[in-house]
Amino acid sequence: MVFVDKFCYDFMIAHKVKPAFLDYEGFPGTACISINEEVIHGIPTKDRLLVEGDLVDIDLGINLDGHFSDMARTFIIGETKKEWEQLCTVTQRCLSLGIEAAGKKGARIQDISSAVYKLANSKGYGVVRDYCGHGVGLAVHEEPSIPNYVSSYMPNPRIREGMVLAIEPMINLGTKNTRTLDNGWTVVTADGKPSAHFEDTIAITKNGLEILTVEA
Repeated sequence: MVFVDKFCYDFMIAHKVKPAFLDYEGFPGTACISINEEVIHGIPTKDRLLVEGDLVDIDLGINLDGHFSDMARTFIIGETKKEWEQLCTVTQRCLSLGIEAAGKKGARIQDISSAVYKLANSKGYGVVRDYCGHGVGLAVHEEPSIPNYVSSYMPNPRIREGMVLAIEPMINLGTKNTRTLDNGWTVVTADGKPSAHFEDTIAITKNGLEILTVEA
């Protein structure tokens, strides 16, 4: 039997980096592991087995000598419902479109937001508003906030060289609304329908946009 959180911890230690989330504001795991209706911040447990059809969001952060990354992927265990699979496909595409928007000359933060929201909303999905992407680099969370929807009431700074950003669409099959479980961490969809979450850390360099969290 493989324990996902322990595997992540052991892998990081073997590669001489620190888990960024472990003990961060009291979080008890190396990875946030969120299953099905859990949107983000799922607490790892040895008591829950992954089963055929589950959507499993694994969100990891690494601290490399004081420099932080943040990355998430939603995996499908075996085969699942077509509508759940489509949710994952669209959410991953939202991430790609958000990254593409960030790399355009003169782009602003809400250009990322717009790209994510337009696709997800066109499919009738709920776009989570209570949580968002963010700056990252010298801390787990930094400014600016990067919402997955557009609002004239929110800041909209220009994207500039030197920024390091974590772009992370959180898209629900049903309502956009969420609630937090009694453990104080795990965020779930208000209607119990599944959620998908994809995230990459990008850097804006003098040579253009670079994705820092590229899979080997």
